[in-house]
Amino acid sequence: MDTIYDFNVLQTNGSEKSLKDYEGKALLIVNTASKCGLTPQFEGLQELYEKYHDKGLEILGFPCDQFNNQEFDNIEETTQFCQLNYGVSFPMFAKIDVNGNNADPLFTFLKEQKKGILSKNIKWNFTKFLVDRNGNVVERYAPTTTPAKIEEDIQKLFD
Repeated sequence: MDTIYDFNVLQTNGSEKSLKDYEGKALLIVNTASKCGLTPQFEGLQELYEKYHDKGLEILGFPCDQFNNQEFDNIEETTQFCQLNYGVSFPMFAKIDVNGNNADPLFTFLKEQKKGILSKNIKWNFTKFLVDRNGNVVERYAPTTTPAKIEEDIQKLFD
């Protein structure tokens, strides 16, 4: 696997989606949680999406329940929560694991491309990966890095 375009992910309805569909776009890939102290970041992510979507940004949300069980059991509850509370209109995908033996292959790839400070494992909800228009992982952001602090890096992808 050379780029993220080599992966398929599960949509909330259970069908597969090829990330090749996003070829030529900049991506911000995020493991999310609906009941986390960082959940208000959905608001900032949505603002980035609205501001840069027409320029070619896609934000891909992947709900994850691995950190203190902070995600709804039912994916429909997750998507409704995100839409009603934060106006999320960017794509959300099926709930996944990001670490361990059952980690989604996409996140295993992302972690190999950009390791964290002490390890490659994801430490918490809202870890973010910025991918350029060629499918290369260019940056990894800590869970506490707000979407606003990522904006400058996103702008560079469109210059």
